[in-house]
Amino acid sequence: MGDIVSLIGKRLGYGLITLLVISVIIFFMVEMLPGDAAEAILQMGATEENLAALREEMGLDRPAIIRYFDWLAGAVVGDFGVSITSGEPVSAIIGERFVNTLFLAAYAAVIAVPFAVILGIVVALLRNTLFDRVANVLTLTSISSPEFFLGYVLILLLAVRTDMFPSLASLSADMSFGELLHRTFLPALTLVLVVTAHMMRMTRAAIINLLSSPYIEMARLKGTPPLKVIVRHALPNAWAPIINVIALNLAYLITGVVLVEVVFVYPGIGQTLVDAVSKQNFPVVQACCLIFAATFILLNLAADVGAILTNPRLRHPK
Repeated sequence: MGDIVSLIGKRLGYGLITLLVISVIIFFMVEMLPGDAAEAILQMGATEENLAALREEMGLDRPAIIRYFDWLAGAVVGDFGVSITSGEPVSAIIGERFVNTLFLAAYAAVIAVPFAVILGIVVALLRNTLFDRVANVLTLTSISSPEFFLGYVLILLLAVRTDMFPSLASLSADMSFGELLHRTFLPALTLVLVVTAHMMRMTRAAIINLLSSPYIEMARLKGTPPLKVIVRHALPNAWAPIINVIALNLAYLITGVVLVEVVFVYPGIGQTLVDAVSKQNFPVVQACCLIFAATFILLNLAADVGAILTNPRLRHPK
């Protein structure tokens, strides 16, 4: 037990160090973006006196390294500053949008994870058959297609030609849960098509790799049905790589939704990031990027911990 806690502690330490390095990169890369936050606020009313006063009020007259530590100290407690365009707290702006993104990611994950694992088991059972070849071609096509292309294809087929689903995922506070699922189905389906292929192929590869093991051969010689061989004997030992790829794809569902949210005009944090970049709203850009980085690192840590707990060789490397 002590070895597991030590390994998990090391992973958490590495994750915090990585997040700190990324925060430095985010802050100073945003600092290097063209444009002046004070000029963006004042616009036509910008004069030398007004600009100087506003820069002093916003702290822009201080060295960048000092502003970075102030920003980092605020980010630790959830204070990302104030929006340049609206004057609202950044945390209030992105809070609801981040919840929307989490809902969309969860919606896609609930569909994609069981479907991908079951499909991976089926194609492992039917490997080298026509079904296996067709499934591999379709998944490779899905992997190779960019998200915005899949989104526009789904809009054409399911919104324009058949009018089954709305092309824009507009939300309102008074809609029912069923209507919410209906309006967000197309962006969720786009994410499902992207991530299912990776999880299915990893499940298939992990199971096929174990099918040549001696204990699998013994189970077959005893007359165990093929499905039971995979579910009872192969699948438990294949969980480590499967959990890894599931966690990585869940991270993608949250951090890779920018294009999908833009295509469907979904009010999530990805759409917020694009709007903030176009308006030079630098505090919102920094906050969105840091949240994306923290989420990705957290789910990668979850993948590492899952692999450690399901693989004895990682718990006892000696």
